[in-house]
Amino acid sequence: MKTVFFACLCMVLSFASSGQTKSAKPVPYDVIIRNGLIYDGSGQKPYKGDVGIRADRVVAIGTLSNSKATTIVDANGMAVAPGFINVLSHTGAFLLKDNRSMSDLKQGITTEIFGELSWGPVKTQAMRQRINRNLTTFGPGADTCSWTTLAEFMTKLERKGITPNIASYVGAGEVRMNVLGEDDVKPTPSQLAQMQALVREAMEGGALGVTTMLIYPPNTFANTDELIALCREASRYGGRYIVHMRSEGDRLEEGIQELIKIGKEAKLPVELYHFKASGVRNWPKIDKAIAMINQARQQGQDVTANMYTYTAGGTGLTSCLPPYVFNGGFLAGWKRLQNPIERRKIAQEVHHQTQEWENLFALAGSMDNILLADFEQDSLKKYVGKTLGQVAAIHGKDPLETAMDLIVQDKARVGTIYFLMSEENIRKEIQQPWVSFGSDAASIREEDNQNGTTHPRTFGNFARLLGRYVRDEKLISLDEAIRRLTSLPASNHKLKDRGLLKPGYFADIVIFDPATIGDKATFEKPFQYATGMQHVFINGKQVLKDGQHTGVLPGRALWGPGRKEKVIAGSKKI
Repeated sequence: MKTVFFACLCMVLSFASSGQTKSAKPVPYDVIIRNGLIYDGSGQKPYKGDVGIRADRVVAIGTLSNSKATTIVDANGMAVAPGFINVLSHTGAFLLKDNRSMSDLKQGITTEIFGELSWGPVKTQAMRQRINRNLTTFGPGADTCSWTTLAEFMTKLERKGITPNIASYVGAGEVRMNVLGEDDVKPTPSQLAQMQALVREAMEGGALGVTTMLIYPPNTFANTDELIALCREASRYGGRYIVHMRSEGDRLEEGIQELIKIGKEAKLPVELYHFKASGVRNWPKIDKAIAMINQARQQGQDVTANMYTYTAGGTGLTSCLPPYVFNGGFLAGWKRLQNPIERRKIAQEVHHQTQEWENLFALAGSMDNILLADFEQDSLKKYVGKTLGQVAAIHGKDPLETAMDLIVQDKARVGTIYFLMSEENIRKEIQQPWVSFGSDAASIREEDNQNGTTHPRTFGNFARLLGRYVRDEKLISLDEAIRRLTSLPASNHKLKDRGLLKPGYFADIVIFDPATIGDKATFEKPFQYATGMQHVFINGKQVLKDGQHTGVLPGRALWGPGRKEKVIAGSKKI
């Protein structure tokens, strides 16, 4: 009897299970993007199709005309692609001020990678004070530094609620300052061990690798051996070395040689920031630079580059002066500039032809190529948009003396735009298959124009690529450009399950009009959003709808391959 009863029970359960399967309704998608031209990020030709999203992932691509979803987006006539990745973002702490990341979002940026410098570690009172001085520029009510590690800073942003995903490298300069301060000194073996420990901490906290900017003090005080020692620590965790090289002008080839050497000796991939040849006399060097990188790649070394799509760079007026001026920090340099004897010595060095430092005053070639963009003091903001030559003429002074006066009066680096590059070289760089793209700027709002000017790359770098160089000039194909904005940087920087439109990957998706995508920002009027970006999804949530921010803040901190979960408790898992 027990056997018969058990058999009957099994039959009943079987029928019940079968009936439940037949009557169950198909689980709807959260979002279906219909009728778009899909560029999957691989560089392959596009195809017409639909994309199905459930939670934070792409779960289906193909024909979904008979499927249902909570939200349907009609992408007819539009390009549908993975979210774009900004490989050199200075948005960082700006997200504490405005968490929407508007100038980049309007261009389809879904992931911001912080580099050249980092917002951690913060192990000394001097470092904390340095960061707090930067934060005060955001105005009343600005945040203060409450973190001690880079991972804590990233987690702070994620918990605050942000639009884009974020990732970061750890700055060799910040590591150096925590141990050595801002002086031009070489670390002792014990100090170097402390610096290596800070890199290990950052890598275990989720940093992508080591970054630095070798024309700026105190970064420039680090020699090659110091950088190799730090990069070896990053290499142990699968990290990358990414750098603003020691020279992009007179010693461009030597800068690339140092980059390649560090990669070889530290055994890690390397990348150079904002690929360029600065100064008219150096423009012919771009062909040799490209050949050097291609040769290293052919020999099996992982060497890549990124760039912005403009003929001018943006940095401080302080970059007209030799690095030793700021030995000990900005305030030490500010005091030197008030000493007549020091000023004469500085002027002699600036006018002396040397390759010992990156002399942007000389590389600009003309004082009309040095455009003043930002001042701290209200009394000086009348000079925004004027060239250094024009301001020197107003005061009847030598341009270099005028530059030093302005730095002293503003008690700041003075935001400056330098016209240094050639349009022909930009086209050559864009055509290299190993080049990705970074704005080298913060992501801000149109209404931020009250405080000065900015470089148009802030609002237009990525849209300019897709509009001017892809659609109008047909320099590279749209599918190739999208690869360079998506899967190439995702692979380079080891962003897992991102950079492709593929089932199982995170639903970072952009929908734009290829016929209207483009930059509006100019050097005269840079505070203008790009056009053509219609919809953006980040982690499956729509953050841009019909070109407008939805108020949703789904951004996450993306961690490098060396991250150990125990480092930061309570962070979102990805």
